[in-house]
Amino acid sequence: MSEKCLRCHKPPDGIGYIRTGLDMETYDTLMKGTIFGTVIVPGDSKRSVINKLTEGRAGELMKMPHGDANKLTMDEIKLLQLWVNQGALNN
Repeated sequence: MSEKCLRCHKPPDGIGYIRTGLDMETYDTLMKGTIFGTVIVPGDSKRSVINKLTEGRAGELMKMPHGDANKLTMDEIKLLQLWVNQGALNN
């Protein structure tokens, strides 16, 4: 995630951090979520906001990451789903 997400979700001036408060710099800050709530429901990628956004289930305009240059591959999306479904552990 650091390769494709930190550009926007890193304090102090990442636009995603500024708009939502989501700091993806560390596991602990990622698990805190945003000013709107958590983004990861350990064990449930269907309910996790991070999966909804990266998979495009929240709509094409909301799909993360923005821009074709940073687009997640299908393998990366599946790996994120697997990680969340296995409990989103700090490993």
